[in-house]
Amino acid sequence: MSDPGLSFDPSAFLATCSRLPGVYRMHSESGGLLYVGKAKNLKKRLSSYFRSTGLPPRSARLVAQIAQIETTITANETEALLLEQTLIKEQRPPYNILLRDDKSYPHVLLSSGEFPRLSIHRGAKKAKGQYFGPYPSVAAIRESLALLQKAFAVRQCEDSYFNNRSRPCLQYQIKRCKAPCVGLVDSREYAEDVRHSVMFLQGRSNLLVAELATAMEQAASALNFERAAVLRDQIAMLRRVQDQQSMEGGSGNVDVLAAVSGAGSACVHLLCVRGGRVLGSRNFFPQLALEEDESAVLAAFIAQYYLGQSERELPPELIVNRSHEDWPTLQAALASQRGTQLAIRSRVRGTRARWQQLAVTNAEQALAARLAGREQISARFAALAEALNLPEPPLRLECFDISHSSGEATVASCVVFGPSGPQKSDYRRYNIEGIEPGDDYAAIKQALTRRFARAKSGEGKLPDILLIDGGKGQMKQALEVLQQLAVPPLILLGVAKGVTRKAGLETLYLNSPENPLRLPAHSPALHLIQHIRDESHRFAISGHRAKRGKTRRTSTLEDISGVGPKRRRELLTHFGGLQELARASFDEIAKAPGISKKLAEAIYAALHSE
Repeated sequence: MSDPGLSFDPSAFLATCSRLPGVYRMHSESGGLLYVGKAKNLKKRLSSYFRSTGLPPRSARLVAQIAQIETTITANETEALLLEQTLIKEQRPPYNILLRDDKSYPHVLLSSGEFPRLSIHRGAKKAKGQYFGPYPSVAAIRESLALLQKAFAVRQCEDSYFNNRSRPCLQYQIKRCKAPCVGLVDSREYAEDVRHSVMFLQGRSNLLVAELATAMEQAASALNFERAAVLRDQIAMLRRVQDQQSMEGGSGNVDVLAAVSGAGSACVHLLCVRGGRVLGSRNFFPQLALEEDESAVLAAFIAQYYLGQSERELPPELIVNRSHEDWPTLQAALASQRGTQLAIRSRVRGTRARWQQLAVTNAEQALAARLAGREQISARFAALAEALNLPEPPLRLECFDISHSSGEATVASCVVFGPSGPQKSDYRRYNIEGIEPGDDYAAIKQALTRRFARAKSGEGKLPDILLIDGGKGQMKQALEVLQQLAVPPLILLGVAKGVTRKAGLETLYLNSPENPLRLPAHSPALHLIQHIRDESHRFAISGHRAKRGKTRRTSTLEDISGVGPKRRRELLTHFGGLQELARASFDEIAKAPGISKKLAEAIYAALHSE
């Protein structure tokens, strides 16, 4: 994400843009909001604005004014749609040409009469009946009406069509209508379905689900299993909708704050919730001091952002992602400023937990985008060149790390950074084999040997700086490999975590385990080293977990002839898992359904072989 006032670099921004659904906000150089949009895939949608040809004139004028793009990730496209509509109505950006007053937004209309109809309504509310809304778009209404049609089968056909039917239509055949037009449902049952639909449209889904669950239990107790199955399916559909409504499903006025940090930088994401609806969000990037963790960053930010700011609205509740010993003191100070009680909570459930996680996700995304920003990376490369007394910034940095669990599934990672940031196409993983479990020195030696043996034969580029995540032992192994393979001179940096194992207090070694390099905690060069070290650590861990998971998912039973997927599943279900099956005797295995004595013997032998 570019900083305001700097020319916008779309390639750097898109390189770190998320592929998740969400809302994007385009700002001009003066900071004014130009346009708000939503996307199912943020990266794909935003990339379309920066294609070389085929951009409409109005979009081209918009793109020419962009100095900054902010994104807010949402759980799904429906939430993005609702947030987009809220932001457009609140801020009225000039390039959103479809701005409308509430009276022109579509509503759901439940008509009057013995057998009411559900339909989409626009314009003046002259027709008799109940109105629900407004909705952000016709598509949002159609989604709700489709669910109601499946769950409660309230008719949606035109009155002229309804009044002239002599036999049920296709909607009855596919169980989306109960055919009141030809008298196949009485008015009392239909009224109950209408009442349930109204509860859903009014947002009382929890109460509706509880009522249906009670009715389902009563139907099952009366042995009316067909009715119980219908109620079960209705509950399942409503539960799915509830899971998708974290943007709208809560209540009250809340500010949600999440702090994340990494590579010498931090981001605080502020999510504003009013009346149970997420109205918008904003990222802040405070400067870190030595040894400050995320909870300390959050406490300092809350104090500076709210205290003494009389013009800033302070809600009765703050949700944070970290606990801190100063929360009681801050609560008292903020409550004194408000004149009413205020709560700061880090342990929340339900919708509030989803808001909390949404804030964390957005903070992580914003920090990653900032760290990978071209201006930020260039400044850090220049600082590293100055720290190492290089005539010009390096062009290629490689960092190696090792990951395993007590020696199991050892994986080495190699990540590559250039002047434009991470070069993920050059990332590599090495599966380490044939070493003593847990021997990190042998693992790093094997990975470096494989990497530079190929480079010596002309495959791939050599790095200007080679970073090793580890202490003096790993450095010695790296020096030995480079000497054995006669690798052309390069700069070698060892990155040890230090005694306290805190960010900013790493111990660095330059070209030799006996030559420590000291950089101040606020140094951009150190932040670049931390960034590439953290990325290599992440890449190694993800590879290790994938390898370990694959190993653990491979069952001993898969190698036994005559034991296919279905039989494996039945065996594991019968015994309650592989561990219990391994404890079973030969006779117990032979008693399992579908298992002959010969097959039981093969299974027992496979499970107890050395």
